[in-house]
Amino acid sequence: MTGTGTVSRRGIVTGAAALLATPRASRASPFEEALKAFAGEAVPRAGRVSIDVPPISESGNSVPITILVESPMTATDHVKTIVVLAEKNPHPQIARFHLSPRAGKAQVSTTIRLATSQRVTVLAGMSDGSVWSGEKDVVVTLSACVDGG
Repeated sequence: MTGTGTVSRRGIVTGAAALLATPRASRASPFEEALKAFAGEAVPRAGRVSIDVPPISESGNSVPITILVESPMTATDHVKTIVVLAEKNPHPQIARFHLSPRAGKAQVSTTIRLATSQRVTVLAGMSDGSVWSGEKDVVVTLSACVDGG
């Protein structure tokens, strides 16, 4: 900027050069950011999470999904949170469920929107701080979320 509050050509060129010089690998994708925001420092381990979702969905606007996490659901060992992520959606976190031992069973069902064919990732945060994961690929024949929101 110059002293008059306008943007100079030199400022635009310098800013663009700095942006282009930033390595792509250093910028996390929205999916990676959502994964990190949920898991924190915990490394998600595969297992304990079962996902029932159709392998082919005619419309991405309404895809049924049921998630079951293996857990005794006791006061000392239970699922605290389940999050559903879709990597190719404009907003990767598409559902979040909070559970307590009173749920009795760590199972949830809902419908989700998918922008296109992609892998759906489910993470389960446990009372001991561990994070478990499961994944399923879904082929979508008519995409949703095409307006970017």
